[in-house]
Amino acid sequence: MQLIYTAHFKKDYKKLSPAIQKKTDEKIKLLVENLSHPSLRVKKVKKYQNVLEGSINKNYRFLFQITSEGYLFLRIGKHDIVEDL
Repeated sequence: MQLIYTAHFKKDYKKLSPAIQKKTDEKIKLLVENLSHPSLRVKKVKKYQNVLEGSINKNYRFLFQITSEGYLFLRIGKHDIVEDL
């Protein structure tokens, strides 16, 4: 599966600390290997159709979609990131 990052995701990612960036990279790799891994806590975002969220840690999460081309990463940040979608 292809990994596609939106401009918003890239901008959000650059603002993260190096430790959170590293953890994000690990979680994305895990997502590709096993979408249903318990540590990702993947679930649908109620507010938006076809948008999923995955957990990086207790405070950070990422929003993504599964498309015919692969995983489309939309945003990344603290838990209120859904409001900025």
